[in-house]
Amino acid sequence: MNTNTYLPSKPRYEILDGLRGVGALMVVAFHLLETYSAGPAYQLLNHGYLAVDFFFVLSGFVIGYAYDDRWDRMSTWDFFKRRLVRLHPMVLMGTVLGACYYFLAQGEGFPLIGHVSGWLVLAAFVMGCLMLPTPPSMDIRGWGETNSFNGPNWSLTWEYLANILYAFVFRRLSKPLLALLTAAAAFCSLDLCLNWNVFGLLTPGRDSQIYTVIGGWSLTSEQVYVGLTRLFYPFLCGLLLSRLRRFIRVRGGFWWCSALLAVVFALPCVGGPDNVLNGVYNAFCILFVFPLVVLMGAGSQLTDPRSSRVCNLLGHLSYPLYITHFPLVYLQMRWAWDHPEAPFYAHVMVAFGVFLLAILQAWACLKLYDLPLREWLKRHWLHKPSKQRADR
Repeated sequence: MNTNTYLPSKPRYEILDGLRGVGALMVVAFHLLETYSAGPAYQLLNHGYLAVDFFFVLSGFVIGYAYDDRWDRMSTWDFFKRRLVRLHPMVLMGTVLGACYYFLAQGEGFPLIGHVSGWLVLAAFVMGCLMLPTPPSMDIRGWGETNSFNGPNWSLTWEYLANILYAFVFRRLSKPLLALLTAAAAFCSLDLCLNWNVFGLLTPGRDSQIYTVIGGWSLTSEQVYVGLTRLFYPFLCGLLLSRLRRFIRVRGGFWWCSALLAVVFALPCVGGPDNVLNGVYNAFCILFVFPLVVLMGAGSQLTDPRSSRVCNLLGHLSYPLYITHFPLVYLQMRWAWDHPEAPFYAHVMVAFGVFLLAILQAWACLKLYDLPLREWLKRHWLHKPSKQRADR
Protein backbone atom coordinates (compact mmCIF):
# COMPACT_ATOMS: atom_id res chain seq x y z
CA MET A 1 0.00 0.00 0.00
CA ASN A 2 1.17 3.49 -0.80
CA THR A 3 1.18 5.30 2.52
CA ASN A 4 1.83 8.75 1.15
CA THR A 5 -0.69 10.88 3.04
CA TYR A 6 -1.40 13.20 0.12
CA LEU A 7 -4.88 12.59 -1.22
CA PRO A 8 -6.60 14.71 -3.86
CA SER A 9 -9.51 16.73 -2.51
CA LYS A 10 -13.09 15.84 -3.39
CA PRO A 11 -15.96 18.18 -4.17
CA ARG A 12 -17.74 19.24 -1.00
CA TYR A 13 -21.41 18.92 -0.26
CA GLU A 14 -21.83 22.62 0.42
CA ILE A 15 -25.43 22.34 1.56
CA LEU A 16 -24.49 19.79 4.21
CA ASP A 17 -21.76 22.16 5.42
CA GLY A 18 -24.34 24.91 5.69
CA LEU A 19 -26.78 22.66 7.56
CA ARG A 20 -24.07 21.82 10.06
CA GLY A 21 -23.74 25.55 10.70
CA VAL A 22 -27.51 25.90 11.16
CA GLY A 23 -27.37 23.10 13.72
CA ALA A 24 -24.47 24.77 15.57
CA LEU A 25 -26.36 28.07 15.82
CA MET A 26 -29.40 26.23 17.18
CA VAL A 27 -27.23 24.46 19.76
CA VAL A 28 -25.87 27.78 21.05
CA ALA A 29 -29.38 29.22 21.30
CA PHE A 30 -30.60 26.03 23.01
CA HIS A 31 -27.86 26.22 25.65
CA LEU A 32 -28.49 29.92 26.33
CA LEU A 33 -32.21 29.31 26.80
CA GLU A 34 -31.54 26.23 28.92
CA THR A 35 -30.30 28.57 31.66
CA TYR A 36 -33.90 29.66 32.23
CA SER A 37 -35.57 26.27 31.99
CA ALA A 38 -36.50 23.66 34.56
CA GLY A 39 -34.64 21.09 32.43
CA PRO A 40 -33.31 20.61 28.89
CA ALA A 41 -36.75 19.65 27.61
CA TYR A 42 -38.65 22.58 29.19
CA GLN A 43 -37.80 25.58 27.02
CA LEU A 44 -38.42 27.44 23.79
CA LEU A 45 -36.10 25.25 21.70
CA ASN A 46 -37.49 22.11 23.29
CA HIS A 47 -35.64 19.65 21.06
CA GLY A 48 -32.39 21.53 20.46
CA TYR A 49 -30.50 18.63 22.02
CA LEU A 50 -31.32 16.58 18.90
CA ALA A 51 -28.80 18.66 16.94
CA VAL A 52 -26.07 16.34 18.26
CA ASP A 53 -27.82 13.33 16.74
CA PHE A 54 -28.11 15.20 13.44
CA PHE A 55 -24.38 15.96 13.58
CA PHE A 56 -23.63 12.25 13.95
CA VAL A 57 -25.66 11.46 10.80
CA LEU A 58 -23.71 14.12 8.93
CA SER A 59 -20.44 12.76 10.29
CA GLY A 60 -21.14 9.20 9.15
CA PHE A 61 -22.15 10.42 5.70
CA VAL A 62 -19.12 12.68 5.26
CA ILE A 63 -16.64 10.09 6.55
CA GLY A 64 -18.01 7.48 4.15
CA TYR A 65 -17.98 9.86 1.21
CA ALA A 66 -14.50 11.19 1.94
CA TYR A 67 -12.65 7.97 2.75
CA ASP A 68 -14.47 4.81 1.59
CA ASP A 69 -12.71 4.73 -1.79
CA ARG A 70 -9.26 5.81 -0.55
CA TRP A 71 -8.08 2.82 1.44
CA ASP A 72 -5.96 1.54 -1.43
CA ARG A 73 -3.90 4.75 -1.15
CA MET A 74 -4.10 5.37 2.60
CA SER A 75 -3.03 3.53 5.72
CA THR A 76 -4.99 3.45 8.95
CA TRP A 77 -2.44 5.78 10.56
CA ASP A 78 -2.80 8.18 7.63
CA PHE A 79 -6.54 8.27 8.26
CA PHE A 80 -6.08 8.97 11.96
CA LYS A 81 -3.61 11.75 11.23
CA ARG A 82 -6.03 13.43 8.87
CA ARG A 83 -8.85 13.24 11.39
CA LEU A 84 -6.64 14.55 14.19
CA VAL A 85 -5.58 17.50 12.06
CA ARG A 86 -9.22 18.27 11.31
CA LEU A 87 -10.64 17.87 14.82
CA HIS A 88 -8.04 18.17 17.53
CA PRO A 89 -6.79 21.77 17.25
CA MET A 90 -10.25 23.05 18.18
CA VAL A 91 -10.57 20.42 20.93
CA LEU A 92 -7.48 21.98 22.47
CA MET A 93 -8.82 25.50 22.00
CA GLY A 94 -12.18 24.68 23.57
CA THR A 95 -10.47 23.19 26.62
CA VAL A 96 -8.05 26.12 26.93
CA LEU A 97 -10.90 28.65 26.74
CA GLY A 98 -12.80 26.67 29.34
CA ALA A 99 -9.78 26.79 31.64
CA CYS A 100 -9.42 30.56 31.13
CA TYR A 101 -13.06 31.15 32.13
CA TYR A 102 -13.24 28.38 34.72
CA PHE A 103 -12.96 30.32 37.98
CA LEU A 104 -15.13 33.17 36.68
CA ALA A 105 -18.13 30.84 36.96
CA GLN A 106 -17.54 29.96 40.61
CA GLY A 107 -20.78 29.90 42.59
CA GLU A 108 -23.61 27.78 43.91
CA GLY A 109 -24.54 26.43 40.49
CA PHE A 110 -21.07 24.90 40.08
CA PRO A 111 -20.40 23.59 43.60
CA LEU A 112 -16.91 22.16 43.07
CA ILE A 113 -15.22 25.19 41.50
CA GLY A 114 -12.73 26.54 44.01
CA HIS A 115 -13.12 23.52 46.29
CA VAL A 116 -10.88 20.94 44.62
CA SER A 117 -7.10 20.64 44.59
CA GLY A 118 -4.98 22.37 41.98
CA TRP A 119 -3.50 19.03 41.00
CA LEU A 120 -6.95 17.70 40.18
CA VAL A 121 -7.70 20.78 38.08
CA LEU A 122 -4.40 20.32 36.24
CA ALA A 123 -5.04 16.62 35.67
CA ALA A 124 -8.53 17.35 34.32
CA PHE A 125 -7.06 19.98 31.99
CA VAL A 126 -4.42 17.63 30.61
CA MET A 127 -6.98 14.87 30.10
CA GLY A 128 -9.29 17.32 28.35
CA CYS A 129 -6.52 18.38 25.98
CA LEU A 130 -5.78 14.73 25.21
CA MET A 131 -9.48 13.93 24.73
CA LEU A 132 -9.41 11.48 27.63
CA PRO A 133 -12.81 11.52 29.38
CA THR A 134 -12.60 12.17 33.11
CA PRO A 135 -14.57 9.87 35.43
CA PRO A 136 -17.02 11.28 38.01
CA SER A 137 -14.30 10.98 40.66
CA MET A 138 -12.30 13.64 38.79
CA ASP A 139 -15.19 16.08 38.39
CA ILE A 140 -14.04 19.65 39.14
CA ARG A 141 -17.27 21.55 38.37
CA GLY A 142 -20.02 19.47 39.93
CA TRP A 143 -21.87 18.39 36.80
CA GLY A 144 -20.18 15.04 36.18
CA GLU A 145 -19.05 16.01 32.67
CA THR A 146 -16.26 14.12 30.93
CA ASN A 147 -14.60 17.51 30.32
CA SER A 148 -15.36 19.95 33.12
CA PHE A 149 -13.82 22.83 31.16
CA ASN A 150 -15.93 22.37 28.04
CA GLY A 151 -19.06 20.23 28.36
CA PRO A 152 -19.80 19.66 24.63
CA ASN A 153 -16.49 17.82 24.30
CA TRP A 154 -18.45 14.71 25.30
CA SER A 155 -19.87 14.43 21.79
CA LEU A 156 -16.37 14.74 20.28
CA THR A 157 -15.29 11.82 22.48
CA TRP A 158 -17.95 9.70 20.78
CA GLU A 159 -16.94 11.17 17.42
CA TYR A 160 -13.38 9.98 17.99
CA LEU A 161 -14.66 6.52 18.89
CA ALA A 162 -16.73 6.44 15.68
CA ASN A 163 -13.63 7.30 13.64
CA ILE A 164 -11.65 4.51 15.32
CA LEU A 165 -14.41 1.97 14.71
CA TYR A 166 -14.77 3.12 11.12
CA ALA A 167 -11.05 2.62 10.45
CA PHE A 168 -10.91 -0.86 11.97
CA VAL A 169 -14.42 -2.26 11.46
CA PHE A 170 -17.11 -0.26 9.70
CA ARG A 171 -15.22 0.45 6.48
CA ARG A 172 -14.79 -3.29 5.90
CA LEU A 173 -18.51 -4.10 6.16
CA SER A 174 -20.53 -4.90 3.08
CA LYS A 175 -23.71 -2.94 2.49
CA PRO A 176 -25.97 -5.77 3.76
CA LEU A 177 -23.91 -6.18 6.94
CA LEU A 178 -23.82 -2.44 7.48
CA ALA A 179 -27.60 -2.28 7.00
CA LEU A 180 -28.07 -5.11 9.52
CA LEU A 181 -25.87 -3.33 12.09
CA THR A 182 -27.76 -0.10 11.46
CA ALA A 183 -31.06 -1.88 12.12
CA ALA A 184 -29.71 -3.23 15.42
CA ALA A 185 -28.61 0.28 16.36
CA ALA A 186 -32.10 1.55 15.48
CA PHE A 187 -33.54 -0.87 18.04
CA CYS A 188 -31.29 0.66 20.70
CA SER A 189 -32.52 4.12 19.68
CA LEU A 190 -36.09 2.97 20.20
CA ASP A 191 -35.13 1.41 23.52
CA LEU A 192 -33.76 4.77 24.67
CA CYS A 193 -36.42 7.06 23.20
CA LEU A 194 -39.37 4.97 24.38
CA ASN A 195 -37.73 4.04 27.69
CA TRP A 196 -38.18 0.31 27.12
CA ASN A 197 -34.99 -0.25 29.12
CA VAL A 198 -34.52 -3.72 27.65
CA PHE A 199 -30.93 -3.91 28.89
CA GLY A 200 -31.67 -2.52 32.37
CA LEU A 201 -29.18 0.34 31.98
CA LEU A 202 -31.57 3.28 32.25
CA THR A 203 -32.42 4.75 35.63
CA PRO A 204 -36.14 4.24 36.37
CA GLY A 205 -36.62 7.92 37.26
CA ARG A 206 -34.87 9.94 34.58
CA ASP A 207 -37.15 12.90 35.40
CA SER A 208 -37.32 15.33 32.46
CA GLN A 209 -34.96 13.14 30.44
CA ILE A 210 -37.37 10.23 30.21
CA TYR A 211 -38.62 9.69 26.64
CA THR A 212 -35.68 11.68 25.27
CA VAL A 213 -32.13 10.91 24.15
CA ILE A 214 -30.66 13.54 26.48
CA GLY A 215 -27.37 12.38 27.98
CA GLY A 216 -24.06 10.81 27.07
CA TRP A 217 -21.71 13.22 28.84
CA SER A 218 -20.64 11.20 31.89
CA LEU A 219 -18.84 7.93 32.57
CA THR A 220 -21.65 6.09 34.30
CA SER A 221 -23.23 2.93 32.91
CA GLU A 222 -26.43 4.78 31.98
CA GLN A 223 -24.67 7.74 30.40
CA VAL A 224 -22.29 5.53 28.42
CA TYR A 225 -25.26 3.57 27.07
CA VAL A 226 -27.04 6.79 26.14
CA GLY A 227 -23.91 8.13 24.43
CA LEU A 228 -23.28 4.94 22.47
CA THR A 229 -26.92 4.75 21.44
CA ARG A 230 -26.94 8.37 20.28
CA LEU A 231 -23.79 7.70 18.26
CA PHE A 232 -24.34 4.34 16.58
CA TYR A 233 -27.57 4.61 14.65
CA PRO A 234 -26.97 8.15 13.30
CA PHE A 235 -23.35 7.47 12.36
CA LEU A 236 -24.03 4.07 10.79
CA CYS A 237 -27.09 5.40 8.99
CA GLY A 238 -25.06 8.30 7.57
CA LEU A 239 -22.35 5.89 6.46
CA LEU A 240 -24.93 3.63 4.80
CA LEU A 241 -26.54 6.58 3.01
CA SER A 242 -23.16 7.62 1.61
CA ARG A 243 -22.77 4.15 0.07
CA LEU A 244 -26.30 3.79 -1.25
CA ARG A 245 -26.18 7.23 -2.92
CA ARG A 246 -29.96 7.45 -3.40
CA PHE A 247 -30.29 11.18 -2.94
CA ILE A 248 -33.32 13.48 -3.15
CA ARG A 249 -33.15 16.62 -5.26
CA VAL A 250 -35.14 19.60 -3.97
CA ARG A 251 -35.29 23.08 -5.43
CA GLY A 252 -33.96 25.48 -2.81
CA GLY A 253 -32.79 22.46 -0.82
CA PHE A 254 -30.64 24.35 1.68
CA TRP A 255 -33.42 26.69 2.74
CA TRP A 256 -36.05 23.96 2.96
CA CYS A 257 -33.72 21.72 4.97
CA SER A 258 -32.78 24.61 7.27
CA ALA A 259 -36.44 25.41 7.88
CA LEU A 260 -37.17 21.75 8.60
CA LEU A 261 -34.36 21.56 11.14
CA ALA A 262 -35.52 24.77 12.83
CA VAL A 263 -39.04 23.35 13.18
CA VAL A 264 -37.75 20.01 14.47
CA PHE A 265 -35.60 21.66 17.15
CA ALA A 266 -38.21 24.22 18.23
CA LEU A 267 -41.36 22.07 18.24
CA PRO A 268 -42.86 21.86 21.76
CA CYS A 269 -42.64 18.56 23.57
CA VAL A 270 -45.44 16.35 22.30
CA GLY A 271 -47.69 15.64 25.27
CA GLY A 272 -45.03 17.04 27.61
CA PRO A 273 -41.42 15.89 28.08
CA ASP A 274 -42.45 12.99 30.32
CA ASN A 275 -45.00 11.65 27.83
CA VAL A 276 -44.27 8.66 25.63
CA LEU A 277 -45.39 10.71 22.60
CA ASN A 278 -42.29 12.82 23.06
CA GLY A 279 -40.22 9.66 22.87
CA VAL A 280 -41.96 8.75 19.64
CA TYR A 281 -41.10 12.21 18.31
CA ASN A 282 -37.43 11.81 19.29
CA ALA A 283 -37.29 8.42 17.59
CA PHE A 284 -39.05 9.68 14.46
CA CYS A 285 -36.60 12.58 14.08
CA ILE A 286 -33.52 10.41 14.59
CA LEU A 287 -34.61 7.40 12.55
CA PHE A 288 -36.30 9.20 9.64
CA VAL A 289 -36.18 13.01 9.60
CA PHE A 290 -32.43 13.51 9.95
CA PRO A 291 -31.52 10.89 7.31
CA LEU A 292 -34.11 12.52 5.03
CA VAL A 293 -32.53 15.95 5.57
CA VAL A 294 -29.10 14.54 4.68
CA LEU A 295 -30.49 12.90 1.53
CA MET A 296 -32.11 16.18 0.51
CA GLY A 297 -29.00 18.20 1.31
CA ALA A 298 -26.72 15.83 -0.59
CA GLY A 299 -29.03 15.62 -3.59
CA SER A 300 -29.81 19.31 -4.00
CA GLN A 301 -27.72 21.98 -5.68
CA LEU A 302 -26.89 25.58 -4.86
CA THR A 303 -28.07 27.71 -7.74
CA ASP A 304 -27.36 31.25 -6.57
CA PRO A 305 -24.27 33.02 -5.17
CA ARG A 306 -26.04 34.15 -2.00
CA SER A 307 -26.91 30.61 -0.90
CA SER A 308 -23.37 29.49 -1.70
CA ARG A 309 -21.89 32.28 0.44
CA VAL A 310 -24.21 31.49 3.33
CA CYS A 311 -23.39 27.76 3.22
CA ASN A 312 -19.68 28.48 2.99
CA LEU A 313 -19.80 30.85 5.95
CA LEU A 314 -21.89 28.53 8.11
CA GLY A 315 -19.80 25.51 7.15
CA HIS A 316 -16.57 27.17 8.26
CA LEU A 317 -18.14 28.50 11.45
CA SER A 318 -19.98 25.35 12.53
CA TYR A 319 -17.30 23.29 14.26
CA PRO A 320 -15.43 26.18 15.94
CA LEU A 321 -18.74 27.58 17.20
CA TYR A 322 -19.94 24.27 18.57
CA ILE A 323 -16.71 23.45 20.37
CA THR A 324 -15.92 26.90 21.84
CA HIS A 325 -19.27 28.42 22.84
CA PHE A 326 -20.00 26.57 26.07
CA PRO A 327 -17.32 28.18 28.28
CA LEU A 328 -19.18 31.44 27.62
CA VAL A 329 -22.50 29.78 28.42
CA TYR A 330 -21.12 28.78 31.83
CA LEU A 331 -20.60 32.50 32.51
CA GLN A 332 -24.07 33.39 31.28
CA MET A 333 -25.54 30.76 33.60
CA ARG A 334 -23.56 32.13 36.52
CA TRP A 335 -24.72 35.70 35.86
CA ALA A 336 -28.38 34.68 35.46
CA TRP A 337 -28.36 32.68 38.68
CA ASP A 338 -26.78 35.60 40.57
CA HIS A 339 -29.28 38.13 39.20
CA PRO A 340 -32.73 36.52 39.37
CA GLU A 341 -34.33 39.90 40.07
CA ALA A 342 -32.77 41.64 37.08
CA PRO A 343 -35.32 42.99 34.58
CA PHE A 344 -36.31 40.80 31.67
CA TYR A 345 -34.55 43.00 29.11
CA ALA A 346 -31.27 42.59 31.01
CA HIS A 347 -31.42 38.83 30.65
CA VAL A 348 -32.28 39.21 26.97
CA MET A 349 -29.32 41.54 26.45
CA VAL A 350 -26.91 39.22 28.24
CA ALA A 351 -28.08 36.14 26.34
CA PHE A 352 -28.01 37.93 22.98
CA GLY A 353 -24.61 39.42 23.78
CA VAL A 354 -23.18 36.00 24.65
CA PHE A 355 -24.66 34.61 21.44
CA LEU A 356 -22.87 37.26 19.36
CA LEU A 357 -19.69 36.93 21.42
CA ALA A 358 -19.70 33.16 20.87
CA ILE A 359 -19.89 33.71 17.10
CA LEU A 360 -17.09 36.28 17.14
CA GLN A 361 -14.94 34.10 19.38
CA ALA A 362 -15.45 31.10 17.10
CA TRP A 363 -14.62 33.13 13.99
CA ALA A 364 -11.46 34.51 15.60
CA CYS A 365 -10.39 31.01 16.66
CA LEU A 366 -11.00 29.76 13.12
CA LYS A 367 -9.10 32.51 11.32
CA LEU A 368 -6.27 33.18 13.76
CA TYR A 369 -5.66 29.68 15.09
CA ASP A 370 -7.45 26.73 13.50
CA LEU A 371 -6.88 27.36 9.79
CA PRO A 372 -3.21 28.43 10.14
CA LEU A 373 -2.39 25.52 12.44
CA ARG A 374 -4.10 22.98 10.20
CA GLU A 375 -2.26 24.30 7.16
CA TRP A 376 1.04 24.02 9.02
CA LEU A 377 0.23 20.47 10.13
CA LYS A 378 -0.74 19.49 6.59
CA ARG A 379 2.57 20.74 5.21
CA HIS A 380 4.82 19.39 7.95
CA TRP A 381 2.98 16.25 9.07
CA LEU A 382 0.44 15.03 6.53
CA HIS A 383 2.13 15.88 3.25
CA LYS A 384 5.74 15.67 4.36
CA PRO A 385 7.61 13.66 1.69
CA SER A 386 9.30 10.46 2.70
CA LYS A 387 13.08 10.46 3.11
CA GLN A 388 13.46 8.30 -0.01
CA ARG A 389 11.52 10.76 -2.13
CA ALA A 390 13.36 13.72 -0.61
CA ASP A 391 16.73 12.18 -1.47
CA ARG A 392 15.75 12.02 -5.13
